[in-house]
Amino acid sequence: MQSTYLPGTSLLHRLHPLTKITAAALVILATYLLPWLITPLLIFAALLALAAASGVAGPFLRTALRVLLPITISLFVIQGLLFPPRDAAPLLLGPITLRREGLEFAFLTSTRLLAFTGTLLLLLQTTHPADLVFALTERGLPRSIGYILLVALQIVPDMTARATAILEAQRSRGLETQGGARRVRALVPLVGPLIIGALVDVEERAMALESRAYTDPGPKTSLRQLVDTAVQRVARWAMLLAIVALVAGRVAFLR
Repeated sequence: MQSTYLPGTSLLHRLHPLTKITAAALVILATYLLPWLITPLLIFAALLALAAASGVAGPFLRTALRVLLPITISLFVIQGLLFPPRDAAPLLLGPITLRREGLEFAFLTSTRLLAFTGTLLLLLQTTHPADLVFALTERGLPRSIGYILLVALQIVPDMTARATAILEAQRSRGLETQGGARRVRALVPLVGPLIIGALVDVEERAMALESRAYTDPGPKTSLRQLVDTAVQRVARWAMLLAIVALVAGRVAFLR
């Protein structure tokens, strides 16, 4: 089973999943509720520093930029050209006229997306999916919803790994995949094994869950043990209070 989790022994890896979830909620709310234009970029810089301290800076930065770079470029182009109103301050870039307000809006939107994506990515890269779901089910989340969440966290990397294995197997048998037209043609023999493999995997999971009496209402035991200290519990309550204060302050500011 594949996942975005990257094993490690850093402090961030060792924190309880609920502590990291609470911190992620606080960071995301701060990204969207604090009024300063530079706030999201500063938050992402702090996330990058945390990723470097946890030993996942390379994968963290590559994944974030791969996902958001096309969106960021399109935002700057579209908002710079089309952002209303018409009397916005123009910025001449050769034959192209961009609008300062549109560029500011594109900058704020793209940096907010960068901070939001970076927060979730760092959470997933430093938290094992099974630990995350186990922590939530310990706090009362139904096991069925926990299983759905676990599958959702693993389905994309799992399907990517399966597709890569199928493509490499077909290449070893002489399938040509170089060039635009050949890559498109290679999708046809890729889809069939990918779908069949996914269906077989679903059946195997269902049989494994049934053999372990997953739907039985009785208590369950787990091989996973999570360490939750008093300091972390106090920190979670402090972050929850900070979330309430942040929301209340934003509401008061808008009024």
